[in-house]
Amino acid sequence: MQESEATPTFKTGVSDVRVDVQVTDGDKLIKDLTKEDFAISDEGQPQSIVSFAHGDEPVNLILLLDVSGSMQKHIDEISVEAREALEHLRPADRVAIMVFAKNTAVAQEFSDNLAETARNIGGAVKNWDVGTTTQINSSVVSAAHYMEKNAGPGRRAILILTDNLSVSYQLTDRQVVRELDKADTVFNAIVTGRAIRPELHPGKPANPDLTPANVYELAEQTGGEWVKAENAGASFTDMIERIRSRYMLAYHEPPSQPGNFRHITVTLGDSARERYPAAKLHSRSGYYAE
Repeated sequence: MQESEATPTFKTGVSDVRVDVQVTDGDKLIKDLTKEDFAISDEGQPQSIVSFAHGDEPVNLILLLDVSGSMQKHIDEISVEAREALEHLRPADRVAIMVFAKNTAVAQEFSDNLAETARNIGGAVKNWDVGTTTQINSSVVSAAHYMEKNAGPGRRAILILTDNLSVSYQLTDRQVVRELDKADTVFNAIVTGRAIRPELHPGKPANPDLTPANVYELAEQTGGEWVKAENAGASFTDMIERIRSRYMLAYHEPPSQPGNFRHITVTLGDSARERYPAAKLHSRSGYYAE
């Protein structure tokens, strides 16, 4: 798991900024924090937390499955564990299944029938023709757009299963992150196989026609998490639990020029930091004012 870095934060309506936060100690979740344990600043100015939730809000989750030829084994692994994994969700939670290779298709619309969702995962590869090459970035954008149009109230998350072997045509990570931000969605990844993370070359301009896939970066930039998986089934169960166990904080948005990027910082208070000196917070670092 990696700590998130920077990028825009959850925002709904015109008056509140919502911040989706994960708190970890190593790989372990810290689950006993309260509203008083957190502090938030907006452009360096402390903000009053007006809303706090931990596991109370419904979750809208898209399972985004790479169904290119190399992925059948790993989809079978999560299919075996699907029923147990989805037991971490609650009755009000809704799950959609999208599949992708060159193109993207909705294999199951949002549903709160979690048993049916578990059954549908196994047939995701067999029932859809989405091409043979792999286009990760465009598929993530499609999932973000589907989320924006179809999700219900509550938190929003995408969980991708992929080997991260892809070249995205004229679609950079920054563009993808902006679409995820517009959809108020945290991105998470289970990375299988060779689990390659592209090397970054500062100062060297990227060819927009040959942008390598980097789901690690997408997860970190949206406040999500990623894991390299030897057994995708075990990782699937763990990631569903982690997605369901995040904190949601909200504060009133200060006056600002629309379109400005405003930086936020989420920290633990002194008492919580004393209890958990090694705690890491996974969240986005700002939002675009409306």
